[in-house]
Amino acid sequence: MKAAIVGATGIVGQQFIVALHKHPWFEISALVASERSAGKRYADAIRSESTGALGWYCDEEMPDEVGGMKVTSSSSIRPSNYDVIFTGVEADVAKVLEPKYAEKTAVVSTASAFRYEEDVPVLVPGVNNAHVRLLEVQRKKRGWKGFITPIPNCTATGLAITLKPIYDRFGINFVIMTSMQAVSGAGRNPGVLSLDVIDNVIPYIPREEEKVQRETRKILGKLSGSSVEPADFNVSSTCTRVNVKDGHTESATVSTKKSCDVEDVKMAMKKWSGEISKLGLLSAPKEMIVLHDDPMRPQPRLDRNLYDGMATSVGRLRRDDAVPNGIKYVLVSHNTKMGAAKGAVLVAELLKKEGYL
Repeated sequence: MKAAIVGATGIVGQQFIVALHKHPWFEISALVASERSAGKRYADAIRSESTGALGWYCDEEMPDEVGGMKVTSSSSIRPSNYDVIFTGVEADVAKVLEPKYAEKTAVVSTASAFRYEEDVPVLVPGVNNAHVRLLEVQRKKRGWKGFITPIPNCTATGLAITLKPIYDRFGINFVIMTSMQAVSGAGRNPGVLSLDVIDNVIPYIPREEEKVQRETRKILGKLSGSSVEPADFNVSSTCTRVNVKDGHTESATVSTKKSCDVEDVKMAMKKWSGEISKLGLLSAPKEMIVLHDDPMRPQPRLDRNLYDGMATSVGRLRRDDAVPNGIKYVLVSHNTKMGAAKGAVLVAELLKKEGYL
């Protein structure tokens, strides 16, 4: 299938290149960026004019064949030439571009621009696959041949994955979560300046807490007619930025409706975790949740790359007697893999399996 990457010169676009390079289902057919980069070889488009330095930010090497591809302007591509368009742009840009593309072609997005529309699913494969049917509502309502389906906020992704088996098995009264988020989640421009975050914790990430609280309930909600009915529990979150390169760490306290002990929760997580392997998705981890008994785990440096960054690690699972039926744990989720481009590719794989691509 022919794939275009919009925002290809940015850090998320580069992550898309890595995730799609040599993918057996998708071929990178177009690299799309702003007018400033259009017409240039990709390697030249990401090279600094003042220093000559190559602005490639992924740990993986840039594929040689990608470096030689010509960059296309975001305003001049023909969406119908592609089977799927991956977008890695800011929300304000996505708000303009994505509907134009979706008139003709499927759009899988990392932006927040359309996450809160009633006819737009926020998909996490293995968690809320049934929500994919909302795309039919979206197409009919908007008169599009394609559609827009964004992935969640990266902090909400790991939280929703770990809550899924708890919610299904025991129900949830409420969730309290504090995050310690990696600097890569802030991007590079404007981003978090190194002198701000070194030897420091930044106690506020604009709009992050609202996104986590709203999106978690939508992801775990029930498809009801032409929209998703949010899950029937509240989420209280505090989101902070810490001096870690990649991998969001989150401390969660969950009050369940049904009484359960630690072993019950572990069994529920283990039983649900392997279901993803039955879907036949190439980017999916063998287990969605990896449980640790070592009280010193999970740690972002040790655990963020499990199953190539697509698994969520959980540890310090224990009772919390301060809240009704309380369970608490720590999780680590890779914000630039499962929480970004590779997670979006996983969504595209689900859409292909379900016949939407």
